[in-house]
Amino acid sequence: MNLYLLFSHNLTPEQIQDAQENWQVAACISLPKQLQDLWSNVPPELTSLKDYLQPIFEWLRNAQAGDLVLIQGDYGATYLMIQYAFERGLRPIYSTTLRKVVETPFPDGSIRTERVFAHHQFRFYERIQDY
Repeated sequence: MNLYLLFSHNLTPEQIQDAQENWQVAACISLPKQLQDLWSNVPPELTSLKDYLQPIFEWLRNAQAGDLVLIQGDYGATYLMIQYAFERGLRPIYSTTLRKVVETPFPDGSIRTERVFAHHQFRFYERIQDY
């Protein structure tokens, strides 16, 4: 099975390992550069995204039923692509993270707070009709 990436970042080594070991992913397939730029830069002034996303809908036609699609990005674009994935028999997922907060006190009484986000697992998007 393949994992298609509708995602604005590169997968971390932990995410790749999770996909291969826990989801039996044979290949992670990224958007071509032109489509990646489109996905990562959704114009806020558009009132509808359907036409804007058409090239990505067409690219995703390469996926086979049962393939995974990691979908994270602009909320409206994400929503549309999740619907599209379900209609095509694809399995839309997203990455969950574990947030770690590290506080370092200094002699002057100040505290430095660092937040580290680490991949925890992939989770399926669900439809309300599945309940």
